[in-house]
Amino acid sequence: MSAWLKDETTLRTGAAQHHGVDIFALLRDQSGPQAAQVTAAGAAWLAGAAPYPRSTLAHWEERPKAPGVLPCGSAFDVVNVPALFGRRMLEQLWAEGPGSGPVATHRGRMLLFAAPGTAQRLPSLLAWEEWGTSGSGGGGDSGKQRGAVPPVLCHGTGDAVTVPPLTCVPSESGPRWVVAPDTRSPWLPGPDVLLWACVRVSRSSSSPGAAHTIFPRADQGANVYDVTRRR
Repeated sequence: MSAWLKDETTLRTGAAQHHGVDIFALLRDQSGPQAAQVTAAGAAWLAGAAPYPRSTLAHWEERPKAPGVLPCGSAFDVVNVPALFGRRMLEQLWAEGPGSGPVATHRGRMLLFAAPGTAQRLPSLLAWEEWGTSGSGGGGDSGKQRGAVPPVLCHGTGDAVTVPPLTCVPSESGPRWVVAPDTRSPWLPGPDVLLWACVRVSRSSSSPGAAHTIFPRADQGANVYDVTRRR
């Protein structure tokens, strides 16, 4: 499972010798205040989603502070939601659920990396949940006990997303990691887990007493991904 902060131990796994790219040394040598940041093992996992992982790592070595573009559908899918709703989903996933995979923010949106196949299944599950709640005919109160789920964009096979730079500092704007990849085999939530989080947030949004947030106030200058294609 990915961690909120970088795990220095994953930077010493010998991945640099395997790939022959100095990006791992660059990540090792980062110092000073950092936002959630990719580790060497996390960079290797991200690069594995590209058709040519070695070329991707070489590009990141030359431009470690530039965003990258990776295809969805093989190593991961991406679920794209409004930033505030996404933050509430993360609160549920980390406080009461199994946690999350990597997560990034940019331009008022949040991207949750999910298991391959999620982009195909989650929209139908959300549609079923909305129908099952509002169409249950048992009086009008059921709709008042949950808020509406905002439009959810799901990116899978045939789509690509812009991922944040491997290295960044909290003061920088643009795409940023909230939960950075830190392992070669990160746990990724499936459609059932993300459906659960969406439903929990929508039901709690209309509650008079809001749950205490584990996040600081939203940073209006940074939040999720430019997407080349949308479903």
